[in-house]
Amino acid sequence: MNIELIREHCISKPDVTESFPFDDDTLVFKVNGKIFAMVNLSGDTQLNLKCDPELAIELREKYMAVQPGYHMNKRHWNTIAIDGSIPDALILDWIDHSYNCVCLNKGKRK
Repeated sequence: MNIELIREHCISKPDVTESFPFDDDTLVFKVNGKIFAMVNLSGDTQLNLKCDPELAIELREKYMAVQPGYHMNKRHWNTIAIDGSIPDALILDWIDHSYNCVCLNKGKRK
């Protein structure tokens, strides 16, 4: 998996924007103004994705490359090391899950 594949998958979804709101190394994808994915462009590639809390725990237990969200709410976010240990199709599914989590929470206050 490479950054360009991640980017193409994210921006192919309806109402998605991309930007660098934090620094020049963190590409952020939003749907309807809410973050659903962030990818680190420097050093080791890491992807932050929103996740259902119960699923987040399951993924962390099953995959060494999945950790609690770095600089994020650890209950709702995972950080995935893009190191080849997780199949690309599974990561793309997790991106879809994150996008859907944000879309389903549209208009709700957290």
